Amino acid sequence: MVGTVLGGSATPLLAQAAPQAQPAPPPAAQPGADAAAPTSVQAPVERTIRSIAVRGNQRLEPETIRAYANLTPGQTYTAEVLDQALKDLYATQLFADVTITGAETGDLVIAVKENPVINRIILDGNKRLKDDKITPEIKLAPRQIFTRSAARADVDRILELYRRQGRFAARVEPKIVQLDQNRVDVVFEIYEGDLAKVRAINVIGNKEFSDERLRKEMYTRQAGGVLGFLKSNDTYDPDRLAADQQKLRAFYLTQGYADFRVVSALAELTPDRKDFVITYVVEEGPRYKFGKINATSALPDLPVATVLSTVKIKTGEWFNAKSVEDAVTNLNEQAGNLGYAFADISPSYDRDQEHRLMNLTVKVGQTPRVYVERIDITGNTTTRDKVIRREFRLNEGDAFNALKVKRSQDRIQSLGFFQEKLEIKQTEGSAPDRVVLGVNVEEKPTGQLSVSGGYSSLEKFVVQLGVSQNNFMGKGQQLDASVNYSAYSKSAQIGFVDPYFLDKPILLGGQLFRQDYSSFNYVGNDRNTTYKQVSTGGGLRAGFPMSEYWSFGGRYTLTQDKVSLDKTTFYTDPDGTGPLPPECDPLKAGRYLCDEIGTHLTSLIGFSTIFDNTDGIRPTRGQRATLSTDFAGLGGDIRYVRGRADVTKYKGFGGGWIFSAHAEGGYIKALQSSPGPGQDAIRLTDRFFGPQLRGFDIRGIGPRILRYSYDADGNLITTNNSNNQVVDALGGKAYYMGRLELEFPTSSALRSVGLRPSAFIDVGSLFSLTKPILTDIIATCVPVTENTTGSSFQILPGGPVTTCGATSGTNGYTRVPGFKEVFLGDSAKPRLSIGIGVNWTSPFGPLRIDLAKALLKQDGDETKLFSFNVGTSF
Repeated sequence: MVGTVLGGSATPLLAQAAPQAQPAPPPAAQPGADAAAPTSVQAPVERTIRSIAVRGNQRLEPETIRAYANLTPGQTYTAEVLDQALKDLYATQLFADVTITGAETGDLVIAVKENPVINRIILDGNKRLKDDKITPEIKLAPRQIFTRSAARADVDRILELYRRQGRFAARVEPKIVQLDQNRVDVVFEIYEGDLAKVRAINVIGNKEFSDERLRKEMYTRQAGGVLGFLKSNDTYDPDRLAADQQKLRAFYLTQGYADFRVVSALAELTPDRKDFVITYVVEEGPRYKFGKINATSALPDLPVATVLSTVKIKTGEWFNAKSVEDAVTNLNEQAGNLGYAFADISPSYDRDQEHRLMNLTVKVGQTPRVYVERIDITGNTTTRDKVIRREFRLNEGDAFNALKVKRSQDRIQSLGFFQEKLEIKQTEGSAPDRVVLGVNVEEKPTGQLSVSGGYSSLEKFVVQLGVSQNNFMGKGQQLDASVNYSAYSKSAQIGFVDPYFLDKPILLGGQLFRQDYSSFNYVGNDRNTTYKQVSTGGGLRAGFPMSEYWSFGGRYTLTQDKVSLDKTTFYTDPDGTGPLPPECDPLKAGRYLCDEIGTHLTSLIGFSTIFDNTDGIRPTRGQRATLSTDFAGLGGDIRYVRGRADVTKYKGFGGGWIFSAHAEGGYIKALQSSPGPGQDAIRLTDRFFGPQLRGFDIRGIGPRILRYSYDADGNLITTNNSNNQVVDALGGKAYYMGRLELEFPTSSALRSVGLRPSAFIDVGSLFSLTKPILTDIIATCVPVTENTTGSSFQILPGGPVTTCGATSGTNGYTRVPGFKEVFLGDSAKPRLSIGIGVNWTSPFGPLRIDLAKALLKQDGDETKLFSFNVGTSF
């Protein structure tokens, strides 16, 4: 528009400035005159501005417009001066049209049409990209001057945003809604279109490897397939196209093709603008083997023999650039361990094209040993410097050591206070033998908050609140508290741990707790409370490191447990109206529960030793092992010794594959005799109830009592019906567990949202318990009237029920069906499950979801296909 107006205005202005008289005819040429004589050029006509008037302005003052035009009365002007004034006015972008008249008289009139003011910007049709993603990229804004050129530029910016999302079919149409007072609404009507998929990937020039094989090496995937809807890398991305070329070259270099190159990479958009077809033209070249392997070293601590043994490349092997890269990395680490932070290690190639050999010489240059000049810590806003600095295995002034730098990095990562991919960088110091270690941390939420609530007909209101902070006040201290309340469970606890008490590597912590737990089972659809346990107590613990990877800790806990049964449900004569005092009725509760009633005091002292050389809060390598022993009997009335051990090994295979193997086990031995026949010396509340195997319910394995009901005719009902069966888990004195888990690599999109899928196999068992005395009662005879003397009931242990009479009330008694107890699950034979799961760092906190199938189980085990747990971070 600007060019059109300028082109149309220049001619009138020049015409106005030209004289109106007709030009005189040129003189006739004289014979013999010089034909090359120059002709005269007419000089520009100058006039003086007498006045300047402004027309058409609405918002701008006339003086402002005159100032933009750089024209003042009394100034001399020519056509060129007026042309420049016109350009200056358009350059302000304040005007849609400008003309200057009156050039022939000196009374100039500047007629303008002002550009409108933007009232608001409206985005219409954008669903994939929200307003907050597009608005910052737009230059036009409310209360600014609207210009068509700026609108066209904003259209291009919006289209570029959609192209980055892979939507090449997107269209944007700008529209203007005229308002009063020369205002407009600018509307960008957006048609987003579908994602531009990669319809096909073709490779031309490949002979040794098929197209399908090469496609597997690329980041980009072809669209389609059975699970195509799960792909996130089948859309066209120019950056990914460039990365795929590097991936192809890297692949061929690992296969011996040192001369491989990508001649061209072309991405063509299909005519419907919905898909892309990508074509690579490659030249493979000949395949090389390693020839002579030589080395030179200027470092006395790293002789040639050591260099060659570290390289581990043999003559005659196919050339592999990755092997050379790994060799250089290993040599750098080895030199770093010797104090050479900036080792000069470079491979030199000598290509023998005739014999297709690649001769390799690894050169180790002379570099000085270095010392740590300074340690810089940045990025921490909450965590104090000393919390990070105390995890460094080097101090300022120490000799540089790459192993200690790596260990420092692992220890800082293991704090769990910072985002993953933390790295300690090395930069040159003030002298060649000085190095500066710098770590730029990115803090993440270190608190955990779990809140849940609800209502059910069984538990009424349920409220659970747990709060923990692992970096309390930025000092690295741990503070946690939790409250649980429902009709069947009430508990409260608070704890505090300082891992560096008085800034020394000494851990000191304590805890106070109160737990009111009601165990239960189901009879039909009714939830039935079995026993209640109230535990009140507290504990102290301390620990210190014995070496870089070993630590030792001790603890003391004092707990009072009170176990009781509901008198109205499980006691005889709960109102105390009979001749005998109320007591636990084994026919109602089971003898194994009646034997647990009472109050006990446990005074426990324990010790643990821990080995941990893993590389972070989510390990990819290393192992972690714990061995602990607890002794109850330092006071109190409970005597036992308990031992537990567990070990986990992590191994990363690159590319996101992480394998872990876990094993654990425990055993508890009583140091006091059994209180009676059929009773175990270890109380119910002190036994193991784990391990928690995925594929099995909570407390779903191990020794348990299964109660079958009799019908009114005295027949045992053994069908698997919850109305006729009651299961009580009893726990065990020994358990073991093993787990193999493989974490899968994921796409960058899934990693960015915190998804980490895995497959696993769990195996384990819970066993070793004294078989309780079991009850087998076909029926009971209950007196019809309360004034019946003698025993309140008569047990009929077997045979047809005849003594109660044929009908209710006969002989003063009525017949009530009984039950039969069976002891199951006390077996060391393994339970086995297999399944898949996913860890998700969700907006609601860390979430674990598992889908597991039990393959091996024992009689009485309770299986569970799906399980999950969740918390949140703050």
